[in-house]
Amino acid sequence: MSELASESVSQSELASGPRTQDAAPARRRFRINLRQSGIYVAFALIVVLFTFLTDGALLQPGNISNIVVQNSYVLILAIGMILVIISGHIDLSVGSVVALTGAICAVLTVHWGLPWPLAVVATLVAGAIIGAAQGYWIAYFGIPAFIVTLGGMLVFRALTLTVLGNQGIGPFPDEIRTLANGFTGGYLGNVGLGPLGGADVVSLLVGILAVVGFAVAQWRTRRARQGYGQTVDPMPLFAGKIVLAAVVVLFVVVQLARFRNLPWVLVLLAVLVLGYTLMTSRSVFGRHIYAVGGNLAAATLSGVRVKPVTFWVFVNMGALAALAGVIFAGRLNQAGPTAGTSFELDAIAAAFIGGAAVQGGVGKVVGAITGGLIMGVINNGMSLIGAPSERVMLVKGLVLLAAVAYDVWTKRRAGAAR
Repeated sequence: MSELASESVSQSELASGPRTQDAAPARRRFRINLRQSGIYVAFALIVVLFTFLTDGALLQPGNISNIVVQNSYVLILAIGMILVIISGHIDLSVGSVVALTGAICAVLTVHWGLPWPLAVVATLVAGAIIGAAQGYWIAYFGIPAFIVTLGGMLVFRALTLTVLGNQGIGPFPDEIRTLANGFTGGYLGNVGLGPLGGADVVSLLVGILAVVGFAVAQWRTRRARQGYGQTVDPMPLFAGKIVLAAVVVLFVVVQLARFRNLPWVLVLLAVLVLGYTLMTSRSVFGRHIYAVGGNLAAATLSGVRVKPVTFWVFVNMGALAALAGVIFAGRLNQAGPTAGTSFELDAIAAAFIGGAAVQGGVGKVVGAITGGLIMGVINNGMSLIGAPSERVMLVKGLVLLAAVAYDVWTKRRAGAAR
């Protein structure tokens, strides 16, 4: 919706004639860019802060790998949660769904002896059915999502205890454990050159391809915006962003490759982020999600099928929660009755810190991933400096409050500027 709004503003400016190049437009353009990039600036500052406080331990290869693996399930949940919030809803049940689906996968593999691929597929289907059950009451029966998912949080936790018999079930097959904790192999040997010493060649090639793909996508987006007459960043600033992103990605990839190569769960996350980013930005269904959350009445009058959109958003959330349940249970090598506790809060916090608007209609998948990484870096960094758990919760709560306050403040400032 924000892209449509910016497009309409640009069209009105073209209709009213050329504007003078004074200082005010430059300042306004800078504020818009600052709002869009604020989450990434904050992430960079937090990383620098904890790198200093931990004497560089935060950015050691092993620790970067730990941050990715330990927060993988929260990042998966954040992808689904950002879509739910964009559509103007909330899901409080995902932590219980993680526990229930992990228990289902454990029963299928450990007790029933089902082959692990079939067990994983069946678990994902079970998660989608759970999401469909909740989505039906929300979309077609009109019950607020807060109430439906609050009830689901209790119901699915009770079902978890019933399935597990109030005890843990394990161990999981090696393949599921590898997906959660394993690393890609060194297929082409290692590089023995200076700071790249010990880095796997395949991992480096993957990083380079990721940077090239990102640059091409950003260039195409820039050309499309220019074609519609929208304002774009000056070329030096645009190139600087690409170079900065390339440096960050390649640094992380090199550090991971020097440790034990790329975690398989990171490969899975990369596929999910790419797929959902394309879905939200290029597909009709993705645009309908933004339309429903941005202005429900306008979306209805425009012919958007609001109820099916809402329904499928929750089906998707259930399937991703099931995937997170498999990853979490595989990482612990056991499905337990307390699994997933407070995961819904972490996923919601990641979405809001990553730029989602409380009213809906605004947010990006990459922003939610960044928000989840911010929470992960705070957890990891404060653990490295020996901070007590209550201080960690305090800092995370303040960061969440600051992120939402910043979103509200920028909206009010933009409204006053108009």
